[in-house]
Amino acid sequence: MSAVEEATALDVGRLTAWLDSRGLGTGAPLEHRFLSGGAQNEIFEIRRGDLHAALRMPPVSAPASRDEGIVREWRIIEALDGSAVPHTPAVALCEDPSVLGRPFYLMGFVDGWSPMQLTDKRWPSPFDADADARRGLALELVGGIVSMAALDWRAAGLEGLGRPDGFHERQVDRWTTFLQRVPGARQLPGYEETAAWLRAHGPLDFVPGLMHGDYQFANVMFRDGAPARLAAIIDWEMGTIGDPKLDLALVAGSWPEDPDAGGGYVDTRGMPTRDQLLEHFARESNRQVDDMDYYYVLIKFKHAIVLEQGFQRATPGSPREHFGPIALSMMADAAELAASSDYRG
Repeated sequence: MSAVEEATALDVGRLTAWLDSRGLGTGAPLEHRFLSGGAQNEIFEIRRGDLHAALRMPPVSAPASRDEGIVREWRIIEALDGSAVPHTPAVALCEDPSVLGRPFYLMGFVDGWSPMQLTDKRWPSPFDADADARRGLALELVGGIVSMAALDWRAAGLEGLGRPDGFHERQVDRWTTFLQRVPGARQLPGYEETAAWLRAHGPLDFVPGLMHGDYQFANVMFRDGAPARLAAIIDWEMGTIGDPKLDLALVAGSWPEDPDAGGGYVDTRGMPTRDQLLEHFARESNRQVDDMDYYYVLIKFKHAIVLEQGFQRATPGSPREHFGPIALSMMADAAELAASSDYRG
C-alpha cells in the first residue's frame, strides 16, 4: 500500500458492518482501492459480492463544512436517478461519522473513462485517430449542460437546493463578501471595474435550472468506444439551482479561439469552434446565447476570486501556489472583456 493509501485507509470492519446493515453485498469479503483524493474529497473503489461502487467522503483534514457538502452532493445524485442528466447511480448515504470518521456516500461505479486519465493529453482510441468521433466529445460535453437545463428540478425534489430568485442580482455582492473573508487576499487589479460592469448589466433572460458550478472535461466521464457518449457528470460539490448558462460560459469561455492550435489540458484539435459549441447549445436547448459576454465576465470574476482563496490557503510547494498569477490574470481578463464588450443587456 502506498503512502497515500496509508493516509486514507478505510476501517474495513466498520464499513463491512455498515454494508451488512444496508444489505449491500452481504456475506462477501470487502475489497477496496484508493482512486483519488485531495483537500475536498477522497474516492475509493468498493467491491463486495454484487456491489461495485465508488465511496466518496471528505478527508480527515477537511473542514467540518464538507460534511454538509457531501450530503448535499448525495441529494443531487439521488434526485438525478431516472433523469436524462448523465449521472452516477445513487446507492447509499451514511451520515453517521462513527462509521468512517466522516459522512460518506456510495455511488454506482461508472463503466467508462475520464479525460483526467489521459496520458500526454492523448485521447483514447478511437478518438485519437477519428476526427468525427473526437468532435462528438465536445458536443456531448455541451449536451450535458443541455440536459441539466432541461431537468424539472422541482419535480426531482431539488426545491430549496439554491435560491434562484434574485440569483443574478446577488452575484457581485456574494463574491465580494467571499473575497473580503479570504485572509490575506490581495487587491485584484480590474476587480472594481468588473464589479461595476456586472452591476450595470445582466442576462437577457434567466431560466433557473440545475447547474454544476465547475463544469468541464475534468468533471465528466465518457463511455468506451465511438460515438462519443457522456456516461456521467461527477463532482457535484458546487452544484446548485442557479443558471446553467454559467456552466456553458465556463466551457466556452475557456475554449481556444482556434481548436486546431491545441492548448489547454485536453487536445482540442478537430473539435468545434466556440461559436459552434454555442450554436449546438442554442439548437438543442431552444435558448438564446446572445448575452454570453455577460456570462463570460461573471464566470471570470467568480473564478478569479475562488482562485485567490486557493492561493492564500496554499502551503509552500503546493500546486495551489500556481493559482496566484492565474487569479490576477483572470480578473484582468474579466475587466478587459467588460471594457471592450458592446453588450447592453
